Amino acid sequence: MATNTIKQLHIEQDQSVWQDDISRDMLQQGILKQRIDEVGIRGVTSNPTIFQKAIASGHAYDEDIKKLLGEGKSPAQIFQSVAVQDIRDACDLFRPIYDESDGGDGFVSIEVLPSLARDTDGTLQNARELWDAVDRPNLMVKVPGTDEGVSAIQTLLTQGVNINITLLFSLDNYERVAVAYIDALEARHEAGRPIDRIASVASFFVSRVDTLADKKLDEKAAEGADVASLKGKVAVANAQLAYEKFESLFGSNRFKLLKDAGGMVQRPLWASTGTKNPDYSDVLYVDELIGPHTVNTMPVATIEAFLDHGSVKRTVDAGYAAAHKVADDLAAIGISIADVTHQLEAEGIDAFIASYDDLLDGVEEKRSALAAASGDA
Repeated sequence: MATNTIKQLHIEQDQSVWQDDISRDMLQQGILKQRIDEVGIRGVTSNPTIFQKAIASGHAYDEDIKKLLGEGKSPAQIFQSVAVQDIRDACDLFRPIYDESDGGDGFVSIEVLPSLARDTDGTLQNARELWDAVDRPNLMVKVPGTDEGVSAIQTLLTQGVNINITLLFSLDNYERVAVAYIDALEARHEAGRPIDRIASVASFFVSRVDTLADKKLDEKAAEGADVASLKGKVAVANAQLAYEKFESLFGSNRFKLLKDAGGMVQRPLWASTGTKNPDYSDVLYVDELIGPHTVNTMPVATIEAFLDHGSVKRTVDAGYAAAHKVADDLAAIGISIADVTHQLEAEGIDAFIASYDDLLDGVEEKRSALAAASGDA
């Protein structure tokens, strides 16, 4: 019998694989349960694009949308209602993993409204609404790591809300959200409140870094620079350098006091790990980022590719010197990795908002079609 490399990642390397996809069909047809039991996925992430595709394809949401339509709900209210139901049902499927791991795994993520990415108070309110509506201990609320988001993140963690901090590309932003998590645990601990069930992941985006860095490298090549050794290397190097920061922060004496009180590390979560460039391995961003206390959230196609031909060995911290050299070599030809990642963070917020707008358009189209079919248009 072939080795299950997804389960092997967890057993041998302490890396959890989460699935970056969810739909009502997956829930109702037993597909997600099968992937938990047979494939070994240990959590789920969602985003507006995933829900847009799920709602637009098929009829799994039609009855709920009709009911909400009859109640006069807006597209935004309809989306939140159906999303909360799916996320709650998924949380229940992953609850055994959450319990077996003492609250360390088995999480399902739902995103705050993208329009609130620059609004601290709005993010706080929406995150609490989602936390209360889903009402499951293995929920994580996704909050972008913007300036405004970080303020909300620390408050929410201090209040006991599990947070998936998303849209992280740069090392300085990664460090900032890791420190915010530690600050929140310290605040709870000093107030005499438990910290053993406060969970957070820092979602560090990977493949998009190569997409932009490779474009800039091609521009340098056109000017005569030798860039061959850097193509397809920047994203992995950037993520490995983030892991180096993780080891430093969570291996510190400061965090040891929290660990001794039951605090969990904030795991780096490798996001955007489907390979976008067909010239690169379809498991590049899995193979090169394997290590303890990490999560890799993968599209279904990447999960299947890794099951077929992935290699399980610790890699994430095996080449720090090489990762630093990539950053230095980039700088030597006039490309700043910090500039690349900060550009991606700015673009990521815009794309985040645009994907939500597309989702609402899709809900409106479905709503209109159902209304017309029932003679209410």
